[in-house]
Amino acid sequence: MTNIKMILADCPLFAGFPARAFNDLAEIARVRTFDADEPIYDKGSATSTLNVIASGVVRISSVNSAGREATLIMFNAGVWFGDSVFSPGMKRVYGATAHEATTLVELPGDAFRGVMAKYPDGYPVVLDMVSRRLWAAMSIIEDDALRGVAARIGRRLLFLAQIQGDGDAGTEPVTIRITREHIANMMGMTRQGVHQWIKHFEQRGLLKLTYGRIELTDPAALQDYLQILD
Repeated sequence: MTNIKMILADCPLFAGFPARAFNDLAEIARVRTFDADEPIYDKGSATSTLNVIASGVVRISSVNSAGREATLIMFNAGVWFGDSVFSPGMKRVYGATAHEATTLVELPGDAFRGVMAKYPDGYPVVLDMVSRRLWAAMSIIEDDALRGVAARIGRRLLFLAQIQGDGDAGTEPVTIRITREHIANMMGMTRQGVHQWIKHFEQRGLLKLTYGRIELTDPAALQDYLQILD
C-alpha cells in the first residue's frame, strides 16, 4: 500500500509544511498507477493537479505536428511535477507520460491551493522550489546559446540530478534513470555525440554508465570540472 504521507513528506516541495498539514494533504490525495508509455496528461489540457512520483519515471515531452516527440526532461521517484497547479486556469504547456510503470500521488489543484492557504508556512519553500526550476530553465537556455557540447551535456546531467533534490550539487552520488538516447533526444544531438562526452566524463571518474542509468559519482566535482571547460 502506498504511504501517501511518507511520500509527500519526503518530497522537497513540502518541506515547509507543518506535520499536521500532511493529514489534510493525504485526505485530498489519490494514488494513480500507469503502465510504461501510458499518457498521464496531454499538452493543452486544463485540469490542474500537482503530482508526486511514488515510484517509476515520468517523461515530460512535446510533440510536433508530424508526431515526433521531443523529450524535455525525465523525473524520477520523489520528484514533483505539474507546475500549472500554481496558475489556476492555465493550460498545460507540455505532456506527461509514464516512461516506465509508475505510481503517482495526485493532489487536485483547488484542494491543494486550499491547503496552502490554511498552512502559509509552506509558501516560502514552495516559492523557492518553483524559483529554482525557473532559474534552471533559464540556465539551460544560456547553455544552449553560449556553451560548447561537453559543457552542455555535463550541465544537463547536473540539472537532472539536482532537480531530484533541493537544487544543490553535493558530493553524494546521484543516479539518473536515463539513457544516452534520451539525452540526445532531449538536447537535439546525435547519440554518438552524447556518447563521446559521457565516456569522457566516465574516464575522469565523474560518472558511471550502466544499463538505463547514469550515476554522477560526485556532482560537485563534475560542476567544478565544467567550470574549467567554460
